Amino acid sequence: MKWTSEAELAIKKVPFFVRKRVRARVEKEAREIGKNVISLSEVKATQKRYLTRMGSEIKGYQIDTCFGPNGCPNRANIAEGLMDEIENLLEQQDLLSFLKQSIKGDLKFHHEFRVTLAECPNACSQPQIKDVGIIGAAVPTITDQECSRCEACVEACRENAIALDDRNDYPLIDFDMCLKCGKCMAACPTGTLETDYKGFRVQLGGKLGRHPRLARELPGIYSEAQVLSIIKDCLALYKQLSIDGRRFADILTDNHFDELARRYGH
Repeated sequence: MKWTSEAELAIKKVPFFVRKRVRARVEKEAREIGKNVISLSEVKATQKRYLTRMGSEIKGYQIDTCFGPNGCPNRANIAEGLMDEIENLLEQQDLLSFLKQSIKGDLKFHHEFRVTLAECPNACSQPQIKDVGIIGAAVPTITDQECSRCEACVEACRENAIALDDRNDYPLIDFDMCLKCGKCMAACPTGTLETDYKGFRVQLGGKLGRHPRLARELPGIYSEAQVLSIIKDCLALYKQLSIDGRRFADILTDNHFDELARRYGH
């Protein structure tokens, strides 16, 4: 659906964590009255109704992703199925009932538990500021295929994690600097660099607000099953300790984080 420039500017001023919902609602309500162009008046009318009925819009959780199936060229690990499984898990947890029981007064969007899935380290869905952030990862390995020393992998790596020198016949990978984005394997013309395995990085306890905090990353790369299990463990901790809207970031202590790392083998 086409949006006027004024409407686009107005929707960009809506807080980012509800912007997708408001945008979808604007288009839905415009279609219902037969409009195919969104103007500023449609945005303002929908936004007013939306904020007035905020409580009815809250479902207990928010789940976001990047471009994903729309064709982002940077995907390190495709995860459409995982997204559906995460949403099913969140629905089964009945977080809305939990929030209604634990929060005094009206529910707000910032009370919801937030999970986001990014399929590459560019992380457009901002996993660093969510309760649970998941980032697709492709771990490189060096094969026995002869290296042509073309330096395509060096040029492709934005982290300077790959080097070639005269003392080695193969590229050297600094895995402490590597973000597992998959770019070097895609650039290698000889098959010297290939994907060892794919999985997901997991970040916990990020938030914005008056006391913002970046999420901490669990060490390691995790399978889809492990990601789901980690989220389930985080939700159990959240339900056990969250009182009157306390965010997961305020609950997650160093001891909790370390226990999760040990539980999943790191």
